[in-house]
Amino acid sequence: MAADPRAPGADAPSPRLRPHTRRQPWILTYHSVTDTGDDPYGITVSPRRLGEQLSWLRARGLRGVGVAELMRGHAAGRRDLVGLTFDDGYADFLHQALPVLRAHGCTATVFVLPGRPGGVNEWDPLGPRKPLLTLEEIRRVAGAGMEVGSHGLLHRDLTTLADEELRHETVRSRELIGEVTGTPPEGFCYPYGTLDRRVSAAVGSAGYGYGCALAPGPLISRYALPRTHISQADRGVRLWAKDLRHGLRHGAMGGAGPRAASPARVGGPR
Repeated sequence: MAADPRAPGADAPSPRLRPHTRRQPWILTYHSVTDTGDDPYGITVSPRRLGEQLSWLRARGLRGVGVAELMRGHAAGRRDLVGLTFDDGYADFLHQALPVLRAHGCTATVFVLPGRPGGVNEWDPLGPRKPLLTLEEIRRVAGAGMEVGSHGLLHRDLTTLADEELRHETVRSRELIGEVTGTPPEGFCYPYGTLDRRVSAAVGSAGYGYGCALAPGPLISRYALPRTHISQADRGVRLWAKDLRHGLRHGAMGGAGPRAASPARVGGPR
């Protein structure tokens, strides 16, 4: 009987294709978890597809966790953890993603915008307006055992801001999240994946323990962690290939700080 193409991991590679032995922690980037019918940026996955992707990880002995837990585990020599991150703080995380994560024994980091509580994704010129988490919903996400990190206040390109504006986006967003959850966030995620040496230094000075980028290139460090974008199209073979590419592309994590001054930019308006 042919395999059901709808089954989780139905197109998975041979069990002989093990996860790549990575030195740099593997962090997956999600955004919205809901219906994928109107998705011009390819950033939405359905709850069902998220479940399939988490099943694929679990079948290979990997468990999705928040980035702070991932970093602690990696430092202790654990290689069975994968970081799960959800950018922008969409309200659908609470209602669509969280139940799936719980069903698979996973946690995640949700990067929120405390300057836009209960707002919408105004920074996207295309696609549907999607509601963002309210302050009470952010509190519920933290209460459910998820890590809450900062995505800045308003989803601005931080490399274009004056020093005082940059400080406000990093410091004030950390203060606000701490007021909501009771714990200042450990992690920061750069809007649009865009950063430079000045911006990553500001994140460190604001008290964060790490910063998440997308493809930071020569800026790679604890404050410019690379991540892998995950889409609705990603299932077995594609996930394995992305894991392999990550392992081949990124060696050991850089030292105390970034090593280049030019901005590291990722294509697209995200």
